[in-house]
Amino acid sequence: MTSELEKIDILRARLDISYKEAKEALDAAGGDVVQALIDLEKRESDFGEYFQDKGQDVLGRVKGFLHKGRDYRIKIKQGDRVVFEVPASLGALGILGALASSEIALVGALGATAAMAKKYTLEFERKPGEGAENCPADEEEDI
Repeated sequence: MTSELEKIDILRARLDISYKEAKEALDAAGGDVVQALIDLEKRESDFGEYFQDKGQDVLGRVKGFLHKGRDYRIKIKQGDRVVFEVPASLGALGILGALASSEIALVGALGATAAMAKKYTLEFERKPGEGAENCPADEEEDI
């Protein structure tokens, strides 16, 4: 006859789980090792599917954001002269890069300070084209 500890060791060896997880699964299966293995495998499968679904959801949102960002542009101007222009979605990716790296954030902060000293302005503009019929194309916002 197999002891409870031996059953727990079998579950741990096959599924690489903790003693607590193995004990809980074994108790839930009424001491049946095979049923505990089936239950644990099903739980892992459900967990993987959950993360796959969430990943697809996040990817869809990022794609939607990038698609919307194509209609908007970020302009850096000095007076009436456009110094730099970039799609808003690319600007957002730059901000994410700055959040991920302290060196990039420092360079961005120094650049922003220099831009304020030279009286640069930041404008967001919606490009005329698809989907622009609900909003005027010449909308600009100074920051």
